[in-house]
Amino acid sequence: MKPYAVLFVCMGNICRSPTAHGVFQHKVNALGLQDRIMVDSAGTHNYHPNSPPDERSQEHAAKRGYDLSDLRARQIRAADFARFDLILAMDWDNLALVQERCPQQYQGNVKRLTEFCVNLDSPVVPDPYYGGAAGFDHVLNLVEDACDGLLQHIRNRKLA
Repeated sequence: MKPYAVLFVCMGNICRSPTAHGVFQHKVNALGLQDRIMVDSAGTHNYHPNSPPDERSQEHAAKRGYDLSDLRARQIRAADFARFDLILAMDWDNLALVQERCPQQYQGNVKRLTEFCVNLDSPVVPDPYYGGAAGFDHVLNLVEDACDGLLQHIRNRKLA
């Protein structure tokens, strides 16, 4: 059986989407579902090809037990639309860019990550790049909450 595939997308693929990638992968692994759920991340722009996540993202994630060190930035590709069951954008701008590039038959697979939040209420995961430490912690809070809801969504629909 083909694994259920999830792609997290932000602008440069060095802060928010690799954070979501690492958090979700950690949760998937903790449940022993790594053979049934495939996780990746990408950026709408090719600003940082092959770069590791921002050091601040890695540092804040590590404090919560998530290792992002092996992730590398890449830009979303045309093949991703057919490959992934869900493509989750971090904010409205990146959602619009993904939708613009997405073939019609896959439009239903494109959503915002925060649509899966369980306890927190935010329309987007804000970009922490130009802010301070609190922004990276806020990103993690939103991502952890949304990843819990996402995991439940996938388990209810695909892996139950």
